[in-house]
Amino acid sequence: MSVAERLRARTPTRRWVGLGAAVVVWFAAYEVNLPLWDWLVYDVVGLDSASRLGSGVHFFFYDSVKIALLLVGIVFAVTVLRSFMSVERTRALLGGRREGVGNVLAAGLGVITPFCSCSAVPAFIGFVAAGVPIGVTMSFLISSPLVNEVAIALLFGMFGLGPTLLYVGAGLVIAVVAGFVLGRLRVERWVEPFVFETRLGGQVIDSSFALTWDDRIQMGVEEVGTILRKIWPYLLVGIGLGAAIHGWAPEDFFAQYAGAGNPFAVLIAVGIGIPLYSNAAGVMPLVQALHDKGLPMGTLLAFMMAVVALSLPELILLRRVLKPPLIATFVAVTGVGIVAVGYLFNAVIPS
Repeated sequence: MSVAERLRARTPTRRWVGLGAAVVVWFAAYEVNLPLWDWLVYDVVGLDSASRLGSGVHFFFYDSVKIALLLVGIVFAVTVLRSFMSVERTRALLGGRREGVGNVLAAGLGVITPFCSCSAVPAFIGFVAAGVPIGVTMSFLISSPLVNEVAIALLFGMFGLGPTLLYVGAGLVIAVVAGFVLGRLRVERWVEPFVFETRLGGQVIDSSFALTWDDRIQMGVEEVGTILRKIWPYLLVGIGLGAAIHGWAPEDFFAQYAGAGNPFAVLIAVGIGIPLYSNAAGVMPLVQALHDKGLPMGTLLAFMMAVVALSLPELILLRRVLKPPLIATFVAVTGVGIVAVGYLFNAVIPS
């Protein structure tokens, strides 16, 4: 009996009990992921959590499992939801004259979802697959790691209300404007075709198919398997690279060559930040230490934005679903916005 036949043979009770059990297992796995790797890496293996080796090994296993779980949960949910609404209809609803509003809403959604850049990729894949315009989705991809409640709280505690408000406003402007510009460039042609395909039993289907609930659940399961098979090498390479450079930053080089007297300091800060990988909470202590050494606020915030919004591991993950021209355009548009904000901050907030 095929998978489709087994699904159709299920009673509604068995179907919903099975789905409910899967949801419980997913949430349990997500919740236990951090303490499990804390115990295994630090207690069982005995690595030092303060060392680069210990934090890097922990980072690799914890983030790999976390992102895989996010891929499973988000891709399954989005696939089931989009089975009720065609890709074309979603694009029509969120595109065109409403696209600017969509960028604002997506950027706002990103603020309340505290993902790092790599963790935001599964949601990005789900939104694109559901037919959300690529420019709107890019606004989410930028704002989610760039502006979140952790960064806001830490920045407020360290530097006060003024820099915090400027940071939030600048981050949202970058996300909205960059997403809108990318949408205007019609970059959908640079998204890998499989992202837009909906399959059932290996066959591409459209809105003309009459789908049962069992069909929709099967579509979700199949889509999860397809995405994971296509993206897992990129996931492991990206997270592995992130683990290798986790916690590393050339503090002395930064202080020497990106100081207040260098007119190219913001450009240097962004260039240093892109290859690194951290979330806002992880990079904030370095920002404070460099600020104490006299580096301008704009230079430091540009560095932080580059680290959390344009990390190299994130770009490796995105390569499986985006073609190189779109990745390059995304980096260029977002990078220009970050550089502009850095120079603006240096002009407004004296060091």
